[in-house]
Order: sequence, then C-alpha cells, then structure tokens
Amino acid sequence: MANIGFVGLGNMGGPMAANLVKAGHDVLGIDLDPVAAQRMVDAGGRQAGSIPELSQNVDIIVTMLPAGRHVRDVYTGETGILKNARTGTLLIDSSTIDVESARFVAQKADLAGMPMIDAPVSGGVGGAEAGTLTFMVGGPDAAFERAKPILENMGKTIVHAGGAGNGQAAKICNNMILGISMIGVSEAFVLAEKLGLDRQKLFDVSSTASGQCWSLTTYCPVPGPVPTSPANRDYTPGFTSAMMAKDLTLAQAAAQSVGAATPLGAEALALYNLFCNSGQGGLDFSGIVKFLRGNDGIEP
Repeated sequence: MANIGFVGLGNMGGPMAANLVKAGHDVLGIDLDPVAAQRMVDAGGRQAGSIPELSQNVDIIVTMLPAGRHVRDVYTGETGILKNARTGTLLIDSSTIDVESARFVAQKADLAGMPMIDAPVSGGVGGAEAGTLTFMVGGPDAAFERAKPILENMGKTIVHAGGAGNGQAAKICNNMILGISMIGVSEAFVLAEKLGLDRQKLFDVSSTASGQCWSLTTYCPVPGPVPTSPANRDYTPGFTSAMMAKDLTLAQAAAQSVGAATPLGAEALALYNLFCNSGQGGLDFSGIVKFLRGNDGIEP
C-alpha cells in the first residue's frame, strides 16, 4: 500500500480520501477547515500540519481544490508541493480548473522531476462516497499507469484522455453538454405543463424516443418520473447550480482561447448565472427548471 498525501478534504475530497484509507493506504491529509480535517482523521487517516510537512512524507499527492489559482499556489508557491516533495513523487490533481493552469503546473512538475496528471472527476458527492467516480485523466502514459490503481480505489471509470490538460478539457466539454441538455429537458417539461401534457406521459415517450438523454432518464428535473433524482428532494444538490456555472465559465474561457463557437454553451452559462444570482446557487443544477417555469418556480 502507498503513503498518500491528500490536500483538500471538502465535500468531494473528504470521501475520496476516506476511500483511500478503506483501501489500506496510509493517508496524510490537510484542509483549511479543521472540521473537514477531523472527519478524515475519524475515517482512519492522519492530519498534516502544513503543506511542506505533507509533501516531505508521502510518495503520492492528491489535490482537490476550488480553482486554478489555488492549484497554482499549492503546487508552485514558496511553501508549495514542488519545492518540498521528493523527486519522483506522483502528483494527481483532481480539481476542476482551467486547462491553462493545469498545463502550467504540469510543466513545472515535469521540470521538478515529479510525474503529474490532471484527473478531474464526474459523479458528484454520491459518487465520491460510493467510490464510483469517473476520472478524466490528462498526462504522460507512465504517470497514468502509475496513478490508475490509486484512482481505482476512488472511482469506477478511468479514462486517459491524452496529454497534460486533456483531463480538464474532457471535463468541461462533458459538463457543457450536461448544462445545455438539462436546460433543454427542463424547457420541454415546462412547455408540457403549459400544454396540459402530464409529465409522466412526456417521460414515457421521450425516455424511449429521440429525446432520450442522461438529464432526462437519470436526473429528471421534475418530481415523479425518476424517484432518485434531486427533484424529489426539493433539489437538494448532488451538483449545485453554482458548480455548474463554474464549469460553464471554464468551458467558455477555453472556447474563447481557441476560437471555438459555443453559442449554446454561452446561453447556458447566462441562464445559470441568472439562476445563481437570484439566490439559488446552492440548489441542484436540475433546479434550473424552477427558473424557467417563472412565477417563483411554482408548479401548476
């Protein structure tokens, strides 16, 4: 088993670190929130007092951080990982960040003699807790092969998407599809309501016809047709609207950097920003149906 450092023990990182402990690894973790750090200790891990302490005492480091600026700082700052970890330490960044930052940090890691992959995830908190996440991985072949057994302790599907930054590219492209499709499904249900078509009847038709998609059949945005969807729990989040807005923002920044036309992605971002700015950023992203319905989201 491996000695693993884990930086960032929040809603996603905490369960991921706990699954590494369950797999028998010695996990040394750190988080700015002492409550999150204590949860990891309660799960059987150990707590580090600083990034340098963590970096100097492990063979593999996993990070799960909020944004690109945090990843840059934790890895390349004066007290960061690259200045303190041993040569050959395997670095796995599972944050969802901009492609540019992912490639910048990977280049710095390579110069420091530390193999690195970007490995953002899909599957939400439920997937993190169950160990069924999907990892989209960018980085060298050798680093991927070394990291794969560790990722398999936290996820079910591991896809090597290519070179450095390609994991982030796959994540933001996937979530742009998801954000757009959820709005489309939500619009269809709102239209059905106004036309007097029962939501279950629409689901029965579209789930077996050309309108079928994950946003409909797994994560249906209205209560009833899919009992496990957040719509049946008053949109308690598995993946918040604020997080969807973040990922759509990353997708738009990437599109602009390479001159790609993504008009639906841009419109999806505008709608999610409006929804979040109305105070609903903490709701599940499928709650966008409430915004599209109007009238304070009240169902007919």
